[in-house]
Amino acid sequence: MCGRFTLNQSAEALAQVFHVVEPVLDLAPGYNIAPTQMVATVLQNPESEKREFKQLYWGLIPSWAKDAGIGAKLINARAETVAEKPSFRSAFKHRRCLVIADGFYEWQRQQGKKQPFYFRLQDGQPFAFAGLWEKWRSPANEEIISCTILTTAANELLQPIHERMPVILEPEDYDLWLDSQVQTPQTLQQILRPYPAPAMTAYPVSTLVNNSRHNSPECIIPLSEKNAPTNQLN
Repeated sequence: MCGRFTLNQSAEALAQVFHVVEPVLDLAPGYNIAPTQMVATVLQNPESEKREFKQLYWGLIPSWAKDAGIGAKLINARAETVAEKPSFRSAFKHRRCLVIADGFYEWQRQQGKKQPFYFRLQDGQPFAFAGLWEKWRSPANEEIISCTILTTAANELLQPIHERMPVILEPEDYDLWLDSQVQTPQTLQQILRPYPAPAMTAYPVSTLVNNSRHNSPECIIPLSEKNAPTNQLN
């Protein structure tokens, strides 16, 4: 499961990391990015074969869907079965993307409560979730381009917290993932693996993040450094 993540990097910095030539991306700091919001992604232009930034709706809406509401239920796709599921199999073959992040949250049940933990890379650098995208048009001719994030089995760091984790791609696999000419499931499945635990770090954070309306730096402050904020939105 991947239900919340963060991205607090400039478009210029992301352009360097992801080799995007024209960094046209209007980004506000995201400390608590949630499903049904717009998220930053990288797609490969099939004509120029260059990488491009694009903001997509988080929650994949299959082209055959009758309404957009299904997207809220399709925020994740299991890597093990994505090639077979009707909602994802076409996008898995033809429409893959990088969903950009620099951290994500997961929750652990502790004494009847849900304690959030924040996960990021040891070096603090941004990274890419393996994503799929789809184009949907409403009966009123409204177009929505949406995406989903792939998940896999949890690595050793996440296992005590949750059995699943988002697929974080290695940078050397970006080209393969974005290449729409590559459509063999076996080739693609090989890179959809748990990210190495030693390259990651995690710590508990405030329950402020439990409410998606909270979007501030306090969401990622370790509990060991500061008492959990008690203010809540009305």
